[in-house]
Amino acid sequence: MTPYFTREELAEAATLVHRQMAPTPQYAWPLLSRETGCSTWVKHENHGPTGAFKVRGGITFIDWLKRTRPDCPGVITATRGNHGQSQARAARAAGLRAVIYVPRGNSAEKNEAMRAFGAELVEFGEDFDTAREEAMRVAAQEGLQPVPPFHRELVRGVATYAFELFTAKPDLDTVYVPIGCGSGICGVIAARDALGLKTRVVGVVSTEALTAKLSAEAGRPIETPSARTFADGVAVRVPVPEALEIYGKGADRILAVSEDEIAEAIRLYFRTTHNAAEGAGAAALAALCQERAAMQGREVGVILSGGNIDTDWMAGILAGQTPRL
Repeated sequence: MTPYFTREELAEAATLVHRQMAPTPQYAWPLLSRETGCSTWVKHENHGPTGAFKVRGGITFIDWLKRTRPDCPGVITATRGNHGQSQARAARAAGLRAVIYVPRGNSAEKNEAMRAFGAELVEFGEDFDTAREEAMRVAAQEGLQPVPPFHRELVRGVATYAFELFTAKPDLDTVYVPIGCGSGICGVIAARDALGLKTRVVGVVSTEALTAKLSAEAGRPIETPSARTFADGVAVRVPVPEALEIYGKGADRILAVSEDEIAEAIRLYFRTTHNAAEGAGAAALAALCQERAAMQGREVGVILSGGNIDTDWMAGILAGQTPRL
């Protein structure tokens, strides 16, 4: 199968991204590796300028927009937080408006972070998918460029974190990566294929937001009635068909982890590395812990995709609790 991107396209994207941020590190923390029983390499996307991997896609998407629609006044999109920070940061740096829709009850701290990056925040609907539909509907009225949850230029930027990881550690046996709308896992698959590696890519979802797993197993989009997980980065009811086409074929398997497993992975990250992980950011580690026996002695990567967790939730989790929605 032809790779989604060539190595040259990813190298060009990395050059563009690195003008605005340094590459994030990948560390094999000895305490964490002792707990998992394998050499566990953490890709620290929580160390980026917005605290999450999405920042990369904002850089490449806004660059593409400025080149293809130089008169466009700005962008409009929907998010649970990390994508919105990314778009707001890149848009405002380019002198553009950024209108960001979020569902009611969204993370208060992520909302404040988006506003701090210059977003015009609009609360609408009860979940991400409803907010997304409304944002796409009003885009034409506002004269703004709609930013869908999945776009080739978004994925090209996001894929640069996997390009960094695989360039530094081409011998990884398996990489675990969370799945929301799919740009992250598709970026990992695209980078692996562009570099000609054999690394297995394992997608991870919450047991409360199974759309990606059900859809990949069925070979067609399967919408779920709800996606009520505190791991808001994977709280998606409706799969993105373009992303499903890539991870449905390119992922070795997709695992579901419980809310309690995610909370325990957050505690494990903090105890062994003293890094904060949000729910989606810890999902990959939760999946590795689920498959601990099968991974013994291997070189394994986990994507810590973001660290933007609200203070109250983090305090409760470290006290042994699991957030309940």
